[in-house]
Amino acid sequence: MPADNSHHLITAARERARTTRRRAITAMRKMDTNGTAITFDALAREAGVSRSWLYNQADLRAEVERLRHRQPAAKGRTPPQRQRASDASLLARLDIASARLQQLESENKRLRTALAEALGERRAESSRTPRRDTPR
Repeated sequence: MPADNSHHLITAARERARTTRRRAITAMRKMDTNGTAITFDALAREAGVSRSWLYNQADLRAEVERLRHRQPAAKGRTPPQRQRASDASLLARLDIASARLQQLESENKRLRTALAEALGERRAESSRTPRRDTPR
């Protein structure tokens, strides 16, 4: 009777499954980072796996569906989830922009006043000095 070497087949199958899973997860992360639309077809192509295998992996299927529904319907690239601004950061940026706007308005007002004074002084000086009809 031949020796039972089936454990080698089982070990190889488990390793192949881990490698396939790793490829799919890596491809999904890469697509999300690049802002590429994530669909089962696109992910299967990117990872080199079959769509049916993706559909049969409950956790990967749920993640693909979550990422797919997160993406807007409009075409174009969207930033990945981790690069999107939170409400708190957007409010902080708005506060900073408002403060900068007030600073610039104040500086603009100060410069307009200084310009008006300089032009007034120049006009006053030119009215005090007699005009020449002939150039020097």
